[in-house]
Amino acid sequence: MAEQLRLMAVHAHPDDESSKGAATTAKYVAEGVDVLVVTCTGGERGSVLNPKLDRPDVWANIAEIRRAEMDAARAILGIEQAWLGFVDSGLPEGDPLPPLPEGCFALQDVAVAAGPLVRLMRQFRPHVVTTYDEEGGYPHPDHIMCHKVSVAAFEAAGDAERYPELGEPWQPLKLYYDIGFSKGKILALHEAILATGIESPYAEWLTRWDDRPDKGPRITTRVDCAEYFPVRDDALRAHATQVDPDGFWFQVPMELQQRAWPTEDFELVRSLVDSPLPESDLFAGVRETADAR
Repeated sequence: MAEQLRLMAVHAHPDDESSKGAATTAKYVAEGVDVLVVTCTGGERGSVLNPKLDRPDVWANIAEIRRAEMDAARAILGIEQAWLGFVDSGLPEGDPLPPLPEGCFALQDVAVAAGPLVRLMRQFRPHVVTTYDEEGGYPHPDHIMCHKVSVAAFEAAGDAERYPELGEPWQPLKLYYDIGFSKGKILALHEAILATGIESPYAEWLTRWDDRPDKGPRITTRVDCAEYFPVRDDALRAHATQVDPDGFWFQVPMELQQRAWPTEDFELVRSLVDSPLPESDLFAGVRETADAR
């Protein structure tokens, strides 16, 4: 029998798994792939972005609420999920920026912080791992640290001489960075919205685009998952403190999103299997290897 395929998605906070690559996750779950989402921190210092929940009682219990939100999103996506147990660093603001809180995730030693993820990789034995790029997708300290820890664990998990106390070695076969937004994607959505006569929420983004690099040329893999965009949005709404259900993310009609840009996009950065580029499947090259085992 072919080996069961396994995907591990490493994220910084609860809600990131629902805003980044969630439709891809739901697609693979529906196809019978085992998916484990790893959440590095508890999101304790996250903002309350839903004005209806910006209340003292919510702030007083934010850690417990965010765990309950993660439970709800996990059920919607059909995934397994594990906490690494680090403390949210928060997003520093101001000029100059204030120091990060003592003991937070972003201040951990990378080699030490990678240990719990190495253990999970050796236990779950993923064929494919997804995470953020070197900028964290956007420059939140926890996202950047998530990138560093994910890359370190990917490279160490298969080495018997590294972290020998953390289980039998297992080498994942492919590592991807999630490319959530590219100029091509934003422009396609923007133009599709304008064609319907609706005001585009992306107009301001595009006016500022010259100030940021376009990651579109880095995309190697486009996963067609438009069918699962509603699941993605349901999972994101489950993180009720983190998203405004009447806000930006839900202004674009679903049918328009599915038509204008039906994929979620990734950059393949490590591969131990032969998978010619461009790809349409995170398991390209892996399926053949797993079938041969």
